[in-house]
Amino acid sequence: METESNTSDESLALETMATLAKLLARAPFLESQYYFRNCAVDSFRKFENDAAVKIQSWFRGCQVRAYIRHLNRVVTIIQKWWRSYLGRKYYQLIVEAAYYTMKMNLYNEMAVRIQRRWRGFRIRKYCFNYYYLKEYLRAVSETNDAIREALEEFADMKEREERKVLLEREEKQKDYQARKMHYLLSTKQISGVYNSPFRDHPDPWELRLQRAKPLGHQKGPAVKSKVSRSLSGWLACTSARSFPQSASLPPIDRKRCQGPFRDIGEVLEQRYKPLEPTLRVAEPIDHLLLAREAFKQEERVRNVQDKMFLPFSSYHKKEKYIPMIHTASTYNPGSYGQKHFRSEDPKKWIADK
Repeated sequence: METESNTSDESLALETMATLAKLLARAPFLESQYYFRNCAVDSFRKFENDAAVKIQSWFRGCQVRAYIRHLNRVVTIIQKWWRSYLGRKYYQLIVEAAYYTMKMNLYNEMAVRIQRRWRGFRIRKYCFNYYYLKEYLRAVSETNDAIREALEEFADMKEREERKVLLEREEKQKDYQARKMHYLLSTKQISGVYNSPFRDHPDPWELRLQRAKPLGHQKGPAVKSKVSRSLSGWLACTSARSFPQSASLPPIDRKRCQGPFRDIGEVLEQRYKPLEPTLRVAEPIDHLLLAREAFKQEERVRNVQDKMFLPFSSYHKKEKYIPMIHTASTYNPGSYGQKHFRSEDPKKWIADK
């Protein structure tokens, strides 16, 4: 049994070695065939890939173009509907404007017709009415005649007044001349110039000289009374503190010095003018404190509670308490009025300074 098994194993080994030798002998041929087949398959695979890509690109191009045509049709429909809507709206506006224009033209025509009728009636009745115009012209002519007569009477009256004033002025001049020439009056011993013995009747100037009074000598100009001038007339303050009291001296009546000199009254007024203290002297030292107290007093008067206090009602209990700003603040409200507002608190610093 062992010998049979050994022989079978050897035979198998020989067969395998023979097949291996055959395969080794055919290895170059198999390699060349395998390379050739792979190259053929690769070239055919590239051709098929290119063909498939071309088919896919053509199909996808057709699909995209069909979709674009569909979108174009849809957009065209939308634009058509929208433009038709806009056209209808614009046409409605045009129709409304035309209707409004026609209505306004009709109203204007009716108004023009009414105005024409009314103006014609008014012109025929008031402006070009023959009897009314005739009566108006008659009243105007009568008024003009009355005014003309009144103006003529007024002109005659003014002329008479002017003539009367002129005669009175001439008469005054003649009287004055007669008073000046009163020395030419004739006396019992000597005849005057105007009383010639060769005339039957005396001259009118002789009669005027007899009526006139002789012109006397004019008196000289009245001397102005000398008024004593005192300082109290121009001085505002006469107290003993402003300047020392002194008896008022009589005025000096002399001519004013020629030159750019000021008046004596102005000089004295400037010399003895009242005291005008400065602001530092006029105001007290504690003026600022008094002003602050007055301001606080005004604030207390203004801060009056206008709400009525009802002690036996719960109305005021329903009101919500509104705290003040400086007491409701989170930044140390208790220090209000006790510390400076710019006081530094390192505990509240966000970062080290």
